[in-house]
Amino acid sequence: MESKTPREFFEKNLPLQFKPEKAVGIDVIAQVNITGPEGGEWTVTIKDQKLEVKEGNDPSAPLVLKMNQKDFIDLVNEKLSAEKAFFTGKIQFKGSISMALKLKDAGFL
Repeated sequence: MESKTPREFFEKNLPLQFKPEKAVGIDVIAQVNITGPEGGEWTVTIKDQKLEVKEGNDPSAPLVLKMNQKDFIDLVNEKLSAEKAFFTGKIQFKGSISMALKLKDAGFL
């Protein structure tokens, strides 16, 4: 399912593509900041194999991702790989890379 905006991804598509069976043992808060006209800030919490998405900023989040809107939409629509985004500087990232890879397996990114 293709996302046209970051809001559509976080509110509609992410909950549908989340794979709880792949989230065993994941307990993380990820802050995602998207720049651009339809950007925004979202906090994604995965704990006990459940996904919670809230609009807003959690300054205590141990994992922080920042991207521009176009690259983010390309990423979530699988037109840009997370690896390529990271290595080409399209994604600014703070936190544990191993945790980010687990999130990818669970359907987030």
